[in-house]
Amino acid sequence: MNRHGTGGPPDATRPGWPVRSAYLAAPGFEPVLAQELARRGAGDLCWHGRLVLSAHPPVASLWALETWDTPEEHDAPSIKGAARILRAIQRNWACYAPMLHRRCALIGDALPPLRPKPLVFPAVAPDAHLGAWTLLAPDRLLLSRTKSSPFINGEVEFEENRTDPPSRAYLKLWEALLRLGRWPVAGETCLDLGACPGGWTWVAASNGAHVTAIDRSPLAENVASLPNVTCRYESAFGLDPQDCAPVDWLFSDIIAYPARLLALARRWIESGRAARIVMTIKFQGETDHETAEAFAAIVGGRVVHLWHNKHELTFFWQRDPS
Repeated sequence: MNRHGTGGPPDATRPGWPVRSAYLAAPGFEPVLAQELARRGAGDLCWHGRLVLSAHPPVASLWALETWDTPEEHDAPSIKGAARILRAIQRNWACYAPMLHRRCALIGDALPPLRPKPLVFPAVAPDAHLGAWTLLAPDRLLLSRTKSSPFINGEVEFEENRTDPPSRAYLKLWEALLRLGRWPVAGETCLDLGACPGGWTWVAASNGAHVTAIDRSPLAENVASLPNVTCRYESAFGLDPQDCAPVDWLFSDIIAYPARLLALARRWIESGRAARIVMTIKFQGETDHETAEAFAAIVGGRVVHLWHNKHELTFFWQRDPS
């Protein structure tokens, strides 16, 4: 058995203690998730592929793709027996299979099919109840009737547009807006800070909103020429919110140190000039967990690791409608 306070997972076996929570890391981000869980007092950890098991109750995690918050272990000496246990609880199950792939596939074949299609943006997240399961050993089933993500293993797949966006960064904003359950529409205004080459501007403008793109560098020509896009060639950090008209959306995918970005977010929130904020928190070198937690502590905000994020988190904030 391998238990890690900060490291990544070389293998997986059944832990010697009851599993009370489990967290699924994005590929390559197991060490970052382990660091976060250690900071939050998750106790000893046992890795099962990218799924980290804990004997402690669930803690809030910014870096987990999803949290399994009601884990149960069951003896399952046969494929039919494992499928019977799952079917008796509920219909929809997502399998995470870092090992015993053939056995997991056979169990999955005995369950109601779950074949989601890539999402076409704009879209809302699925609302069907979905549980998660895995095999810790050939005869040991771990399941969670509920989990934090409505997607299979936290993976959000879109029907991509490979023609119009100038970069793949648009997928991050698609996923962020999907998580919010709303997106810019005609009649709304957006300010895109550090907009070059224009992927996020393209998302908002293609849905009908008017976008003011702020960057010292020019946007891709096909984005800059859109009739509902205005380009301003200046520094996003030099922009004073008090000099700006109120906007429905403030976007930022700027490459900047997290602490500097936190100050920028606070300045815009305090100004009252933005109704909603979507901002990427990008990390260079070591992960700045302290600043990430400071973002998460902002009233009205939340921080998540999107499936389309790299070494970065996404910050959402909405003004209290009251």
